[in-house]
Amino acid sequence: MINQIISNIKNDLLGTLDEEQLQMLSEVLKKHLQPLEPMPTESKSERSGMLAVFIAAKRVEGCSEKSLRYYESTIRNMLETIGKAECQITTEDLRAYLDTYQRRGTVSKVTLDNVRRILSSFFAWLEDEDYIVKSPVRRIHKVKTGKTVKETYSDESLELMRDHCGNARDLAMIDLLSSTGIRVGELVKLNRSDVDFENRECIVFGKGSKQRKVYFDARTKIHLQRYLSERTDDSEALFVSLLKPFDRLQISGVEIRLRKIGRELNFQKVHPHKFRRTLATMAIDKGMPIEQVQQLLGHQSIDTTLQYAMVNQNNVKESHRKFIG
Repeated sequence: MINQIISNIKNDLLGTLDEEQLQMLSEVLKKHLQPLEPMPTESKSERSGMLAVFIAAKRVEGCSEKSLRYYESTIRNMLETIGKAECQITTEDLRAYLDTYQRRGTVSKVTLDNVRRILSSFFAWLEDEDYIVKSPVRRIHKVKTGKTVKETYSDESLELMRDHCGNARDLAMIDLLSSTGIRVGELVKLNRSDVDFENRECIVFGKGSKQRKVYFDARTKIHLQRYLSERTDDSEALFVSLLKPFDRLQISGVEIRLRKIGRELNFQKVHPHKFRRTLATMAIDKGMPIEQVQQLLGHQSIDTTLQYAMVNQNNVKESHRKFIG
């Protein structure tokens, strides 16, 4: 009974909280509500332990802890909502769950398809391991998400953000993001020793703990060196907080700082990931082979790279006039 109440509360908040917050909410509710239930019953999925074994298998494959938490939260929410053992769940059960998930929460089609994809991975694993005969997700097709043109930063916007930086750290941070296209999670993991100023390159640790080299321009080199020369701490981190004890800068710290700069300049949606999309778009627009852009961004699939990059509409217009009009 308590598990069902918690599941209903989580469903009502699907469009408000992200998966990690939903998981935290679930743990808090269980902590305070389960003592009120005289004889708490263990769900079938908990008795089977299949989810735990699946998560262990994904961990062995090299999935990050963040991805594993997302996988576990998504699958557990489905199991608790449907209330059946994995081997008894049907295609109709999952269709009804996804339909309810979409209607009760203000989720995008991209998020809905991510849920479908995770459930497909789970049931395909159950099929491969002979826990079930056939995955019930096979007949649930990919959610049509449509294509949206995502914004990038203009040259003018980048220059205005650089001019608006009030300290050497923020300027170096913006330069490094815009010239390398690295993920914000990769940025905050960088150490001073990872940077090769002579060759203007650095080694980053991407998804799945994969290493790759990224490259930065001369301006970034100058601003990085200036920032490091002003530092008085002995932290190995490349970017640290502005105040003592000069801790390593976290993802939230980068996002908060960029949002503040954006608000002061009246820019919409200033976010570190937008630098990455801008670099990919600019590189392809200037003729860089898509395979090299894929390598630069650290994508396993070239399809992912194509989703990041969009064609400059002005160039389409000029080409139309040149070749057709």
